Amino acid sequence: MHSNGFFLNDVAGFLGGYYAFIAIMNGIAALVLWRKKDATTWAFVWSVFAGIMMIFASLALSGSKSMVPILPEAIRGLVNNLSGPVLYTLGTTAILVVLYVFRKFFVQPMVAWTVLNVSLLLLGLSMADENFAAIVMKPDNVPIVGLVYLLAFFTWVATKQAVVNDERIKQGLPVIEKVNDEKVLVWPDLVYTELICMIAVSALLLVWAIFLPAPLEEPASSVKTPNPSKAPWYFLGLQEMLVYFDPWYAGVVLPSLVVFGLMAMPYLDFNKKGNGYYSIEERKFSYLVWQFGFFELWITLIILGTFLRGPNWNFFGPFEYWTPYKVEVLNNVDLPQMFWVQWLNQPLPRAPQDAGLLSQIGYILMRESPGLLVMGVYLVALPPLMAVTIFRGFYAKMGFIRYMVMSNLMLLMLTLPLKMALRWTLNLKYIISIPEFSLNF
Repeated sequence: MHSNGFFLNDVAGFLGGYYAFIAIMNGIAALVLWRKKDATTWAFVWSVFAGIMMIFASLALSGSKSMVPILPEAIRGLVNNLSGPVLYTLGTTAILVVLYVFRKFFVQPMVAWTVLNVSLLLLGLSMADENFAAIVMKPDNVPIVGLVYLLAFFTWVATKQAVVNDERIKQGLPVIEKVNDEKVLVWPDLVYTELICMIAVSALLLVWAIFLPAPLEEPASSVKTPNPSKAPWYFLGLQEMLVYFDPWYAGVVLPSLVVFGLMAMPYLDFNKKGNGYYSIEERKFSYLVWQFGFFELWITLIILGTFLRGPNWNFFGPFEYWTPYKVEVLNNVDLPQMFWVQWLNQPLPRAPQDAGLLSQIGYILMRESPGLLVMGVYLVALPPLMAVTIFRGFYAKMGFIRYMVMSNLMLLMLTLPLKMALRWTLNLKYIISIPEFSLNF
C-alpha cells in the first residue's frame, strides 16, 4: 500500500462532498416517489439510502482516516489478484451479454437507478484507497470517469426507447417517434434550446476550471519522458492495439478500415426496418455488431489504457500501486517459430548466403507458410463457408460484392480480439513475420 499524505488533505474532503451529493440526489428522488401511490416502497428505500450516505459524508469529513468507509482490504486484494487483461476482457464481454439478454429488466427506471447508486457507492468506497484515488482523481482522468457515466446514461435511454418500440411493434402500435412526430421550428424553439445548453455547459466548464486546474506539465525534454507515456484518451484504444499488432496495422490499417466501414454502412445495409426510430428486435445483427465493436473494441480499451495500464505499459490492478519496477517476463514467439521449432523440432527455413532474390523469397514463403495458410483460410475460405451456412440469408439479400465486403470487414474487426486472445493464451506475437520487408501481422 502506498501512502503519500495526499489522502486526508484532498480525498477525504472530496468524499464528504461526494457522499453528500449522493444523499441529496436520492433525497430528491425519494420526495418525487412519495407523491406516487405505487412507489412508496421505493421512496422509503431511497430515503434510508440517503440517510446512510449522509452518515458516510460526516465520517469522511471527520478528519480521521480510520473513520472513512472503505472496501475491506481482503476484497481489494482479491480484485488485484484477479485483475488481468484476460479476465477484464471476458468480464466486460459477459456484462455486455447480460445487459443485452436482460435488457427489458435493466431498462426499468428503478433498476437503472439501483445500478447507478451501487456503482456510485462502490466508486466512493474505492476512492478511499490511496492507490485507486491517485489514478481516478488525476486531473487527466476525471473527465474519463464522467464520460463513462454519460455514455452509460445515453445508452440506457436509447435502449429503453428501443425496448418500448419493440413492444409496441409486437402489439401493432406505431412507434414512439411516430406518435410524437411534432414539428418544431428552428427559430425560436431550437435556437433557444441550444442557447440555454451553451450557457449551462459554459458555466460548468468555468466551475470545472476553477476547482480542477489544468494538468499542465513541465516543458518536454528528451532526457525525461513520462512513464507511462500515454496518448490522449481518444487514442488510447489505438495505443492498446499496438501491444498486439505491428504499428502499420494498428496505427494505419485498422483505423482506415473503421472509417471505410462507417462510410460503407449505408451501402451494405439491406434492412429497411428500424430507420428513423429505435429498435433492437428489427436490427439485431447490426445492433450486436455495433455494440461489440464500439464498446468492447474501443471503449473498454480506452478504460483499460487509462486506469489499468501503468509504468512500462504493465497491467495493474485497480488498487495496486503503480511502481515502475514491476517486471513481467514474457516470451512471445512468432507462429513460424512455434510451428517449425517448437512443434516440428526443426530450424527455421533459411536461404543460403549466396541465394538469389527469387530463392530468398521462396524460403521466406516456406517459412511463413503456416501463417499464410491460416490467414488464407480466415480471409478467403471462411467468407464463402459462412455464405452457405450461418449467413445464407445475408448472402441472398446482399449479393456477392456487398456480402464479401461486409464479411471481410467483420472478420478484420474480429482480428483484434482473436489476436489479443492468442497473445494471452499462447504468447503468440505475430502470425506472419517477415522482418526482411518490415511486414508483420
